[in-house]
Amino acid sequence: MAELLLELLTEEIPARMQARAAEDLCRLAAAGLAPLIQGAPRGFHGPRRIGLVAEMAPSAETPPREERGPRLGAPEQAIAGFLRKHDATREMLVERNGFLVLEKPGATITAEALLHRALPELLWSFPWPKSMRWGVSHFAWVRPLRRILCLLDGRPVPVALARGGDAAHAILAGAETEGHRVHAPGAVAVASAADHAATLRRRFVILDAAERAAMIREGVAALAAAEGLEVVPDEGLLEEVAGLVEWPVPLLGAIDDAFMDLPAEVMRTSMRVNQRYFALRHPDGRPANRFALVANIAAPDGGRALVAGNERVLRARLSDARFFWDQDRKQRLEDFLPKLDGVTFHAKLGTQGQRVERLARLARYLAPLVGAEADLAERAARLCKADLASGMVGEFPELQGIMGGHYARHQGEDPRVAEAIAQHYRPLGPSDAVPTEPVAVAVALADKLDQLAGFFAVGEKPTGSGDPYALRRAALGVIRLIRENRLRLPLAPALTRALLGDVSARPLDFSHSLLASIASTLMLPLVTLHSALEAAGSALRIPLEAEFHFDAPQINREVRAFLLDRLRVQLRAEGARHDLVAASIGEDDDILRILARAEALRSLVESETGANLLAAWKRAQNILRIEERKDGPHDGPVDEAALEAPEERALNAALARAEAEARACLAREDFAGAMAALAALRGPTDAFFEKILVNDPAFRRNRLRLLSRLRAAMDAVADLSKIEA
Repeated sequence: MAELLLELLTEEIPARMQARAAEDLCRLAAAGLAPLIQGAPRGFHGPRRIGLVAEMAPSAETPPREERGPRLGAPEQAIAGFLRKHDATREMLVERNGFLVLEKPGATITAEALLHRALPELLWSFPWPKSMRWGVSHFAWVRPLRRILCLLDGRPVPVALARGGDAAHAILAGAETEGHRVHAPGAVAVASAADHAATLRRRFVILDAAERAAMIREGVAALAAAEGLEVVPDEGLLEEVAGLVEWPVPLLGAIDDAFMDLPAEVMRTSMRVNQRYFALRHPDGRPANRFALVANIAAPDGGRALVAGNERVLRARLSDARFFWDQDRKQRLEDFLPKLDGVTFHAKLGTQGQRVERLARLARYLAPLVGAEADLAERAARLCKADLASGMVGEFPELQGIMGGHYARHQGEDPRVAEAIAQHYRPLGPSDAVPTEPVAVAVALADKLDQLAGFFAVGEKPTGSGDPYALRRAALGVIRLIRENRLRLPLAPALTRALLGDVSARPLDFSHSLLASIASTLMLPLVTLHSALEAAGSALRIPLEAEFHFDAPQINREVRAFLLDRLRVQLRAEGARHDLVAASIGEDDDILRILARAEALRSLVESETGANLLAAWKRAQNILRIEERKDGPHDGPVDEAALEAPEERALNAALARAEAEARACLAREDFAGAMAALAALRGPTDAFFEKILVNDPAFRRNRLRLLSRLRAAMDAVADLSKIEA
């Protein structure tokens, strides 16, 4: 096998694009070099380069094949074009079934020839999210492409990156790479992949991104530990910084004490977003007045000048944050609310101000269901979006909710209200903590249920190719809030309230469009009409269905189905059997009840008794399905006087006991007990199928009714038709 080393050296590639670009390069190379490439290529990436290493066979035989051309009698121009495309002559064509056919004999293709043919096409069609052209060439790349290294078993393959009129300006691949731009500028020849990595290391470039990340993680942690501090974990920032430097040199800087009274989240966000600094903290969690940066050079002075310059920049950044912090606290959160009436939440769902009204009503409804005080939940929901109009969140959108919590504490709100405002977006992902304080739970649920109901109502549903409004994340958030807080919260009533609001609580409702129409007729500003109606005592609440016409019950069913589908996905990810989950859901929408039923069902079907009982149910179901096509259904009462055989009498008696016991267990949600009641049917059922001929004409109808009773008793506990063998 021959070793292929390909490196594309360019100007600085955005860190967020590097890993994906290396993956795309490997994928495209595997497809374009498929006749000869062996195994999966191994990619590498860094600030100024992407590349791969792969194994290739020296050559391969291509099988003969045919290419169908134009029909007989086609214009000469069409035939000539076909011949040019395949580099063929007229003598190579044969007539077959009314068409001209080119018979291509098998040929030997070499690795070098394949590279000459495939690599230019690969690079011209490379799928960068954004690309640019430079100079006079028509070639586009993420940043100007400066050099191509292409070695096959140590020999350079002079692939020319040219097409059409670009030939005079083509980049010709060779055997040279480049080291660090400052410490080791200029080209250097390499002979293999191992020599390439070693040569770059000597020239101050760490080729492997994972190694660069490890050097940063360990270096920053060591510097922090030397001062009794620890690094605030941030894997996203670590990955990004590893894509910004070729030769990582961690350094520590100091934060002026004058800024240490800023909220920790503000300092961390400013350092992360603006400067890519790592935040440090004391072991007890208090923010430290130190930060870590990663330089791309080993400075002769040990980095003192670099640190001093970065400290000056950070002072300016934190001064900006200080300004927003001080300005925002001059107002109360309520003062920001009018601005939300001018902030569009979604073109089809109105403003943030309208949404706040919906959240306040929904949170009040949910509060008693989650053990929260209704007044506090409504207050927190009404203020939870206020910080969207603040200066700090305008500068750092990542702090929405968090800043609202700080401002609420500053103005003396109940601590539970402040906590709910700060946490109502959570959980933001699978590793994010779930709110546990009841008021925070109520507001977080209201936020996500309103989001789901609203976007489904206006047709903005997730598709297989996209979820622009993060509705899957919202659904998983609802599920985690319910599961981890052990909430008994049926979904249908909550979604009905999200869709329709509290009809009984609003004596008079106006849609926004109706109010606008009335205001236009009276030649009044809309705000004046609002004020007049408020003075008259009318409740100006705009429910979702007043703005948009939709089938609320249908939307309710769709959102519940979506939530339960996300529950199935989550449980499957945890290792649960998908068929048992599906069998446990049925028509139920109480997530805790579904989980309890699934666990009880798992215990049953994984036992020998349960497996045999399930087999008996399937046998009964198959018999009934066939017979009910003839003259069914057979779901009437069993004629006990017509039960002749002891086995059918025993099954009927066992069913009576099991039905009563299962009903009692289900009433108190003792699903394990209900499953145990079903398990008692195994013996009588086995005996029935062993001894009884169901389709005996004299007893057929009554015995089919007995099997129907057996099926119904088991289906009352779970939908066994969903369980796979």
